[in-house]
Amino acid sequence: MHIPDSSRPEAQPRPRTSDPRVWDDAVLQRALDRASDGTWGPVAVLPSTGSTNADAAEQSREGAPEGFTVVADEQTEGRGRLGRAWQSPSGAGLAMSVVLRPRPPADTWGWLPLIAGLAVVDALDVAGVVSALKWPNDVVVDAAARDGGPGPRKLGGLLLERVGDAVVVGIGLNVDLGASELPVPHATSTSLEGSPAGREDLLVEILESLRRGYTLWQNNSGDAAASGTAAAYSARCLTLGRSVRALLPGDGVVEGVATAIDSDGRLVIACRDGSSRALSAGDIEHLR
Repeated sequence: MHIPDSSRPEAQPRPRTSDPRVWDDAVLQRALDRASDGTWGPVAVLPSTGSTNADAAEQSREGAPEGFTVVADEQTEGRGRLGRAWQSPSGAGLAMSVVLRPRPPADTWGWLPLIAGLAVVDALDVAGVVSALKWPNDVVVDAAARDGGPGPRKLGGLLLERVGDAVVVGIGLNVDLGASELPVPHATSTSLEGSPAGREDLLVEILESLRRGYTLWQNNSGDAAASGTAAAYSARCLTLGRSVRALLPGDGVVEGVATAIDSDGRLVIACRDGSSRALSAGDIEHLR
C-alpha cells in the first residue's frame, strides 16, 4: 500500500485558502517543520480513506516508525468504540491515527488511551477550548446538550487497536461542524465552542502533546504515578466523583459512584451494594 507523504519535497502546496474544510498544505508543512525534532513521523495526508486506523495498522505491519501518522479529510468506514460508525462531513473534522511502539510491559498499556485523551485536551487548551475527559475515551465539554438535554457535549473520541507489538491510536475530533450538521444533540465542535483554530494547528498540537506525554510515560517504564500521568488524567477526568452507569461487554450493567482511576488505568466504581468494581472497558453514562 502506498500512502503519499506530505513531507516529501515534491509535494506542491495549494494556494492559501480561507476555507477551513480544505487543508492549507503550506500552513500544515510549516507547522510540522516548526514542531518536529525529526524523531516522529512522517505524516501522510489523504483526501479520503476507509479508515485511518486500518491504514496505520497496515503500515505498522510493514514497519512504519513510531509516530507515523495518517490523516484524512474523509473516512468512509470510520469506527468508534463497540463497532459504532464515526461520521463527519468531508473536511469538517480531524481524523488521524498514530503508530506507537511502546517499550513498557503490555500490562501497562491500559494507560495509552488515557494518555492520548490527555494529549487532545492539552491541545484544545492551546486552541482556547475548555474540555475534559469522559472515561475511557471521550473528549467532552462540561455543558448541556444543544437541545437542552443532559450533557456533556462530545467533541471527539479515541479508538486504540493493538497490532502485533505496536498500538494504533485513532483520534476523531469535530472541528468545523455547524449546529445543523451535528449527528446528535449532545455533540459539538471546536468552532461551535468558539475556537478559530484550524485543523493544521490542531493536528500539530495533538501530535506534540501526545509525544510529550507518551515519552514521559515510557521514560518511567509505564509507571503512571511516577510519570505524573495518573494525576494529570484524574485532574481532567469528568467521570470521577459522578454517579455513573457502566454498560459492560456482554450486556452487564454496573451502577455507582466513580471514585478513582487505579494503577492500571481502570475506572473504580463504588457500587450501591457496598462492593467495588474496577473496569477496564465499558460504555459510561453520567447520571444526574
